[in-house]
Amino acid sequence: QVQLVESGGGLVQAGGSLRLSCAASGRTFSSSVMGWFRQAPGKEREFVAAVGWSGGNTDYADSVRGRFTISRDNAKNTVYLHMNSLKPEDTAVYYCAATGTTGWGIIPKWGYRYWGQGTQVTVSS
Repeated sequence: QVQLVESGGGLVQAGGSLRLSCAASGRTFSSSVMGWFRQAPGKEREFVAAVGWSGGNTDYADSVRGRFTISRDNAKNTVYLHMNSLKPEDTAVYYCAATGTTGWGIIPKWGYRYWGQGTQVTVSS
């Protein structure tokens, strides 16, 4: 079992930066692929980034590649999403998710067993 709590969201101007954090509890965090997803009003929840259990593997959506960086600190049971050069279209509720397994690859949303409650990110133009 993994419980996830996101923090770090807020209001930022276009071009600015934010760092989201996701604190996890539970023994399986360090052996779990972790991901960030986002959902804008009226849209489907979409993949943003993922990081493998050791931090060595990462993957990004094309829309954020080069601007966002995902990382994790297994000693602190925390995963981060560093967001730079933010755009108004990045406005969404951001969710942290965990698969509960070490398997790496293209993982669909249903492959993530555990989800946080989300944190709002609003980018003004």
